[in-house]
Amino acid sequence: MSPLKTFLNCEVFKIDLHIILYADDILLLALSVTQLERLLRKCEELSNLDMVINVKKCACLRVGPRYNVRCREITTSTGNSISWVNKMRYLGVFFVKSRVFKCDLDHVKRSFYRAANAIFGRIGKIASEEVIIQLIKSKCIPVLVYGIEVCP
Repeated sequence: MSPLKTFLNCEVFKIDLHIILYADDILLLALSVTQLERLLRKCEELSNLDMVINVKKCACLRVGPRYNVRCREITTSTGNSISWVNKMRYLGVFFVKSRVFKCDLDHVKRSFYRAANAIFGRIGKIASEEVIIQLIKSKCIPVLVYGIEVCP
């Protein structure tokens, strides 16, 4: 077993995983606050490539049996602190602090209803049922199912 694997043994869907990257969005997964800080230090090394961490957009969230235990503050190497939150957004999906992994779908449902109401408000009783259904399928359903594969 590699030293990194024993150092950071984090498993998601039976896959060892610690850092998820998409464009300029980074999600760090760690089993302890100490491990999270070590991962943060590694990410801070990206500043050599002019990629700096925007602390205003950073947040920490705890999932697991001790999710409600207060954690010590995590600070960057420049002394800025990263706040612990009850809910965070990553790539449009909201994750919630909980004993088990959970997604918050309230924002998605509100967006779906907002899109559907916008359609009904503009076309009212003018359009046929087929047109309304096609508009709902093309404009509203994608809002509802975006990111659904990450939700348990």
